Amino acid sequence: MAKTYTNTFPLTMTSSEKQETICIFGTGDFGRSLGYKMLQCGYSVVFGSRNPQMSSLLPSGAEVLSYSEAAQKSDVVILTIHREHYGFLTELTEVLKEKVLVDVSNNLKINQYPESNAEYLAQLVPGAHVVKAFNTISAWALQSGAMDASRQVFVCGNDGKAKQRVVDIVRTLGLTPLDQGSLLAANEIENYPLQLFPMWRLPFYLSAALGLFFFSYCVLRDVIYPYINEKQDSTFRLAISIPNRVFPITALILLALVYFPGVIAAILQLYRGTKYRRFPAWLDHWMLCRKQLGLVALGFAFLHVIYTLVIPIRYYVRWRLRNITIAQIVDKKENPFSASSAWLSDSYVSLGILGFFLFVLLGITSLPSVSNTVNWREFRFVQSKLGYLTLILCTAHTLVYGGKRFLSPSSLRWGLPSAYVLALIIPCTVLVIKFILIMPCIDKTLTRIRQGWERNYKYSKSALNGRSDI
Repeated sequence: MAKTYTNTFPLTMTSSEKQETICIFGTGDFGRSLGYKMLQCGYSVVFGSRNPQMSSLLPSGAEVLSYSEAAQKSDVVILTIHREHYGFLTELTEVLKEKVLVDVSNNLKINQYPESNAEYLAQLVPGAHVVKAFNTISAWALQSGAMDASRQVFVCGNDGKAKQRVVDIVRTLGLTPLDQGSLLAANEIENYPLQLFPMWRLPFYLSAALGLFFFSYCVLRDVIYPYINEKQDSTFRLAISIPNRVFPITALILLALVYFPGVIAAILQLYRGTKYRRFPAWLDHWMLCRKQLGLVALGFAFLHVIYTLVIPIRYYVRWRLRNITIAQIVDKKENPFSASSAWLSDSYVSLGILGFFLFVLLGITSLPSVSNTVNWREFRFVQSKLGYLTLILCTAHTLVYGGKRFLSPSSLRWGLPSAYVLALIIPCTVLVIKFILIMPCIDKTLTRIRQGWERNYKYSKSALNGRSDI
C-alpha cells in the first residue's frame, strides 16, 4: 500500500490501492482504539474475539471473526490482551507460524514475572516472530491524536524483517518508532510505563527535605523564639514571610547541587589519574538527575519572585509603613538618606534580577525543542559557563542581602544564625572547589585525563569494564 506521513490520514482508500490487512486479537479499549486508528490510516482491520457475535462498539468497517479465522487473514497479528489470557494461543501454533506477533501487554507491577511478557510469548508460540511494541501508547492517545500525547513507540524483536514491518506500521500511524534492539529489551520496555517519575524522585525528595528543614528552622527562629522571649504572636509569618525565605534558600541549594556532582567527579578523576573507571552508583544517579534538579530549583525561584512581588500589598507591611510615617510626622524628624544602604539595596535587587534571568535561560535551553536547535558546544556553554555564572550571581544576591547582618551577634537567636547563612554553605563550597579546579596547573591535568591520558597505566585495564566521562 502507499504509506503517507502527513498529519492527516485518509479514512478510506481508492479502489486502485491494495489494503494491507492487520489482525488484532482482543476487543477491549486499546484494541478498539488501535483498530480505529489503523482504519483511519488506510489499513483493513480484522478483529479476533472469543465471542465474535457478542463483540460491540467496534469501529465501523472492521471485521470480527474467531481467533483462528482472524489470524488467517493477516501476516501481522497484534495481541491486545493480558498475559494471563495467553493460554489459548497454544491451540493456534500452526496458524501463527511464521507470522509477526506483536505483544502490547503491560503488567501491574515492575518485574512481576521472571521473564518479560514478550519473551514468554515467544516461548509459548515458538514458530511466530514476536515483536514488542505499542505498550507505551495509551488508548486515549490513539483516540485523541498523536499530537496530544507521546508519539514514541519502543520496538524490539529478534527478527529484523518482522521488526521492520512493525516499524513501518508505527510510522504510518503518525507515531515515532524507537528501535531498542533484541527481545531482551522487552523487560525494560514493559517496566517503563510502570515507573512514576523515575528521574524526578531524588529532586522531589531532596527539595521536600530541604523545604521542611528550613521551614521548621525559620518557624523556630521567627515564630517560637519571639513568643517565648517576648510573648509576641508572629504566626502570621507562616503564610508569606517564612515561605518567601524557604523558597529562595531551597532554589539556591538545589542549583548548587546541580554542579556539585561535576566537581566531585573531577576530583575523583584527578585522584585516580584516569577517566576509565566508573563513578560510584550514587554519583552516576546524581549526575543523571541534574536536569531535573535544575528545573525544580527554577520552580522554587519562580515562587520566590511571585511572593516577593506581593510584599507591598501585605497588611503587615502597610501597617508598619503607616506607623513609621505617622511617628516621623509627630516627632517632626526624618531618617537621613544613606548612600551605602541604597547601594546595598540596589545591588541586591540587581543581582537577583540578573541571576533569575540566567536561571530562566538555563531552564529554556534544557527543553528538547530548544536544545535540539543548538550544537553540543553551544549547549555546554549555556549549561556550564552560564550555569556557574548563575550560581555566582544568586550566591552574591544572598550575600548582599545579608549585608552587615551576615554574622552580626544581634541576628542570632538561641545561638542559631539566619537561615540564609546556612543556605550559603553548599553554594560557596561548590564555587571554591570549582575555582581551584580551573587554576591552570590543575585544569591542564584534568583536561589531559579527559582526553584519555592516564597517570598510572594499570588503570587502563579497567577500560574494558566500561567508561564514564563527565
